[in-house]
Amino acid sequence: MVDLVLYGSIFGAICWWVLMLLPWRPWSTREQIEPNASINHNKTLDNITVLIPARNEGSYIQHTLDNVKAQGSGLRIIVVDDQSTDDTAEQARRLGVRVILGETLPVGWSGKLWALEQGLQEINTAYTLLLDADIELAPGIVATLQHKAHQENLAFVSLMAEPSMRSFVERLLMPAFILFFKLLYPFGLANKPTSRVAAAAGGCILVETKALRSAGAFASLHDALIDDCTLAARIKRMGLRTWIGLSHAVRSHRSYKTLAPIWDMVARTAYTQLNYSLVLLSICTIIMMAMFWFAPLMLLIKPIEDVYIVGVLVWVAMLFAYTPTLFYYRRSPLWVFTLPIIGTLYLAMTWTSAVRYWRGERASWKNRQYES
Repeated sequence: MVDLVLYGSIFGAICWWVLMLLPWRPWSTREQIEPNASINHNKTLDNITVLIPARNEGSYIQHTLDNVKAQGSGLRIIVVDDQSTDDTAEQARRLGVRVILGETLPVGWSGKLWALEQGLQEINTAYTLLLDADIELAPGIVATLQHKAHQENLAFVSLMAEPSMRSFVERLLMPAFILFFKLLYPFGLANKPTSRVAAAAGGCILVETKALRSAGAFASLHDALIDDCTLAARIKRMGLRTWIGLSHAVRSHRSYKTLAPIWDMVARTAYTQLNYSLVLLSICTIIMMAMFWFAPLMLLIKPIEDVYIVGVLVWVAMLFAYTPTLFYYRRSPLWVFTLPIIGTLYLAMTWTSAVRYWRGERASWKNRQYES
């Protein structure tokens, strides 16, 4: 048993240092964008339509729309009300925004994609900004995104929204959520035209409308649970350039006060990301145990010099890997020492996702069940 943990510790150290030395630096926060003061933010944005799917978003929609309307003149806004049972549609109408009442969800579609498909039929601008109903935009960020798309010939620009970090559980888990996403979908590779890796964050995507339609829009991925990355992959396979990065100017104002909603959010798609493969789940479990637990455990079981060296190598790698994300979100580097707990929680969420799948419990979101 001791030898197994020792070998696991060495394997974990190798995994961490391989991540640290990869040339595309998946742990880095260098892919980022903030509003550019040199851009004329007063120019018209009439070639952009903001498309917002909304289902029971009465707590968030007004704040979201206020910030969208402040982006500049000429910006067109469409809210597709996905059969809400609250006052989402009424709030949007009071703000002078066009509201489309969504039709009944067809079999095999996810609610968000069906809402987006209905809204897309009404868009005739060059660009479409896909925006979640709980996203707050800082002034000037839409003009900055459009400028970046023009300057770099990008058909698809996506920003990872800064998550809420008001509660303890958010401060514990959400920075690591960003780190793990970047490890799964390295931004450095996703932004490289010659790489097959594609990534997107569905909360904020500026895309050429003609590219969106050429890719089959939302009908071609109507049942995709990880729809943002799937869409990015479709756009990239067409030979068009995509880009994803971080931003403080795009923030989620949806707060998670307890662990349960975060657990359900991750468990909804975690096993999907592993292609429902028990083999990949087992490999993921071994790797995460080696990276997050074997080295700390070995320090307790066998406190000798060689073990300490392995343990130090693991902790130093974790510090270097996690610190850029912590600094970016203005968190203390001391949160590094919670990574074994964080890794265990995310692994448990992944197993929850798998167990639900094996039980025949398909993905559920906003009181809807989806086939996996």
